[in-house]
Amino acid sequence: MPSYRVRMALGLLRGGDPAQVLPTAVAMAREHTAVEAGQVDVVHGVPWVSVRFEAADDLAASGVGRAVVARVDELVVVETSRVTRRFGARWLPLR
Repeated sequence: MPSYRVRMALGLLRGGDPAQVLPTAVAMAREHTAVEAGQVDVVHGVPWVSVRFEAADDLAASGVGRAVVARVDELVVVETSRVTRRFGARWLPLR
């Protein structure tokens, strides 16, 4: 089964505990499919949350990505997001 990733650049916190953003993102993805990993990175001062998951195809992965982004956006402003598919060592955007 192909591996996908949804990445989100985060902005202002809407309220609540910032430590719950990653577990919430992973839990939402897990409601739809098998989750491979979740992580938080800070790139040039901007926090990024990534959730890696499995999906049958690009359409299913897109739906999982939308669900995760919508749930995370309830906790913190999602400035930008993208779902990508893994091809070897590269992550390429969905078409």
